[in-house]
Amino acid sequence: MARPDKEDKEAEFRGRLRRRTAGGFLQAECGETRKERKIFQIFPPQVCACAASTNLECANSSAKMGKNMEKLQLPNVTLAAMTSVKIYETIKALEYSMRGIDFGQVVLITHRKPLSLPKAITYKHTSKLDDIDAFNYKMVYELGRYIETDYVLLIHYDGFVVHPEKWRDEFFDYDYIGSPWPVPEPGKKHCYHDVYGNLCRVGNSVSLRSRRLLDFPAAASLKWEMDEDGFYNEDIFLCCMNKHKIEEAGMKIAPVEVAKYFGHEHPVPEVLEVDAPFVFHKWWGRNAAYPVFENPWTRRWLKFKDMVRPLLFWRHRKR
Repeated sequence: MARPDKEDKEAEFRGRLRRRTAGGFLQAECGETRKERKIFQIFPPQVCACAASTNLECANSSAKMGKNMEKLQLPNVTLAAMTSVKIYETIKALEYSMRGIDFGQVVLITHRKPLSLPKAITYKHTSKLDDIDAFNYKMVYELGRYIETDYVLLIHYDGFVVHPEKWRDEFFDYDYIGSPWPVPEPGKKHCYHDVYGNLCRVGNSVSLRSRRLLDFPAAASLKWEMDEDGFYNEDIFLCCMNKHKIEEAGMKIAPVEVAKYFGHEHPVPEVLEVDAPFVFHKWWGRNAAYPVFENPWTRRWLKFKDMVRPLLFWRHRKR
């Protein structure tokens, strides 16, 4: 049993990590990262109707089931992550997503092969993702180069598979399925709509995408453009700005009635009707119960900084 002081320190560290993530401090591979700065100005705050402890019980149950149940076979799906930051945490997220599932392939797309990369994960090279804009561009126009199967399940260090038993074969009926987006407050400016002004309720970069959709932006020569907020966001680009072109080409983006079973990000009313999702993204609402992977060297660095900081400014205190 852990000592109270140790538990307090761990809780403090986790809280600090989550605050930085929620505040957009960790600008990494998520297409929504920049949107987070204003997301709660656009959408009304929602109160989660279910306790986080319930979700934690589901997570524990899922872990036990992953050991005992027969593995889910998804030979036509590649589990993938693309990033140049949070490599350790991303590898752990990939490994966690592999519990209870046999994928056709598991790939880490990054600029340098990690020395500690597990044998079950294949390294695929890309140029370094220097910023979030580079990530968003590559997600739209280059991701397909690294995928050899009919579908890709894209995850991040802060969004991955948590309930393999919640998989549904009907997810294959769609070319793009992510988590439900909130409904904006009346009168609030937002970019969650298509070119006809219709509200778009499903997006998110943690998603299942078909090979056809991966190849479509380059094949159709879609022009890379910012959204109405002045940002490059690959999920907005696909699920809102070019939704009409995707649908005209015969592809389908999942409706919120199906997406609520696939992934949870925002605690919108639809996801509260579902006990647990297949994947999650961001530790918001009930998602706070899901694992947070921490690089041990990051923990040591933060501890070292806390120790050194008082020594650096002791002269100022004397004045």
